[in-house]
Amino acid sequence: MKAEVITLHSVCNYGTQLQAFATQEKLKEYFDEVEFINYKRSNTYGIGLLKTFTKGNILKAPFILPTLIRWKYVFGRFQKKYLNLTSKEYLNMEDFRNFEASADVYFSGSDQVWNTGWNKGVIPPLYLSFVPDDKPKYAYASSFGKSKLEEDELEEIKKYLSRYNRISVREDSGLKILKEQLNIDNAIRILDPTLIENADFWRKYAPKNKIKGDYILIYNLNRSKEFDEYAKKLSEKTGYKLYRFCTRIDQMVRNGKSLIVPEIFDFISLVDNAKIVLTDSFHATAFSINMNTEPICIYPNEYSTRISDFLKLVDCTDRHAKDYNDFDVIDRHIDFDNVNKILNKERKKAEKYLEQVAIEVKKVSNEK
Repeated sequence: MKAEVITLHSVCNYGTQLQAFATQEKLKEYFDEVEFINYKRSNTYGIGLLKTFTKGNILKAPFILPTLIRWKYVFGRFQKKYLNLTSKEYLNMEDFRNFEASADVYFSGSDQVWNTGWNKGVIPPLYLSFVPDDKPKYAYASSFGKSKLEEDELEEIKKYLSRYNRISVREDSGLKILKEQLNIDNAIRILDPTLIENADFWRKYAPKNKIKGDYILIYNLNRSKEFDEYAKKLSEKTGYKLYRFCTRIDQMVRNGKSLIVPEIFDFISLVDNAKIVLTDSFHATAFSINMNTEPICIYPNEYSTRISDFLKLVDCTDRHAKDYNDFDVIDRHIDFDNVNKILNKERKKAEKYLEQVAIEVKKVSNEK
């Protein structure tokens, strides 16, 4: 049986790449072939990506280009080596016209495929709009990325999601949206794919860590002077060196020793060997917990429910820094024995979901 998946793999983000890889590897346990539909959102490549970074000011382009060149190398090489993508690229709605639905089943997810803020509205293909009615459709740990949808989005989204055979979402806030705003009450919450795979799985791919001594790893997606000052004081209080995971070359001017756009799997070893991961990122938080490294989480101004829902799930809400004066968080340690028990229980739940999906798809396939 063949499964095709649509997700946000074209976004140059470490968590996005690793969730796509984890999705692929887990689905391969249930299907003979897994392939990603090579959909690229307009602001993830070429001029669209450049406009996003320069915010329309072309004078900024020379400062952004080195990052984009490095991204093309690091992310492009990872996708070519590790992700099974369709040879055809899908760049707009027209490209999905007359789509040849040759797979036995279609998935959307994981990651923020349904975040209408991030996606600048409803993007129908991310809701499997192009898949014929007679083909099984499933959501795999899909995320809305926020706690509430806009009223003018509800009718269209409900129309697409009503065609799904089963829906699983990544956050409790997603379940609430489905039930209270879309009147869909048969969905379940499952772990992000990066968490369904355990630490031993990820260590098989992690290169040897080159950093000597104890360190704090900074993985900060939203630029903030307060965040940087907090990191400096945290280093002073703990005595740990600061290393900054720079997802962009221009971040090297900020505090901490710069790790400039590392390879994708370097992310795992850097998190795994840190004493603390200071972050405002969902996937940096998720990997920290999975690798049993204590994070300190600063909630971003937007889309923070992704992190808060996860910390609540694994009973680690104490690792949220309440404000930039909260250094007591250093001593609010995690009971990783308890965390690992919770994650193992949740993994079984996700695997049961996939087992049910595989049984249903096989039944439909046999009936044809």
